[in-house]
Amino acid sequence: MNLIHITASAPLFTNTFLILTRADHGIVIDPAADASVYLRRIEQENARLTHILLTHGHYDHVGAVVELQQKTGAAVYVQPEDTNKAPMFPLPSIGQAYPEDGILKIDELEFHIWRTPGHTPGSVCLYCDGVLFSGDTLFAGSCGRVDLPGGSAADMRNSLSLLAKLPLPGDTKVLPGHEYFSTLGEERRHNPYLLGEWY
Repeated sequence: MNLIHITASAPLFTNTFLILTRADHGIVIDPAADASVYLRRIEQENARLTHILLTHGHYDHVGAVVELQQKTGAAVYVQPEDTNKAPMFPLPSIGQAYPEDGILKIDELEFHIWRTPGHTPGSVCLYCDGVLFSGDTLFAGSCGRVDLPGGSAADMRNSLSLLAKLPLPGDTKVLPGHEYFSTLGEERRHNPYLLGEWY
């Protein structure tokens, strides 16, 4: 998997990602930077944007979605609970829900999707090729806040318990929506929220 990390500029500082497949198709996860940033990079790679995958619908993760979709026709995946509820969820209902079986295949890549409500009702975590894109559910040493509209501490506890028990190896990279990267093993050993110490 050819993975490119793109950080949205201040004041968002959102971690966003561009994945390039062997067929030269582009997949953007949580496009919060200016749309031109992704379009320029995709053009440099001689690729075509075909998919936009969202971990949740907060404004600081979806800022470029509408423009990218309009200019490329890319398929947008987002859980419907996180759309069309401005101002925190400003994304119009232009996307589709993730497959019910939790698996999305794009070219040679297979994404496993787990629903992880808590930060938002429609939050998901995505796993592909040794990488867990955890959005604002799981952070390095912490977890997403639950005091915003749609947040739920009870749901977050259940979601973190799910992540702690996933049948994924400890060296799985954890790429959250903000701040530092980690591994699942590191979080299982030291993250107090993943260990259930707030229950």
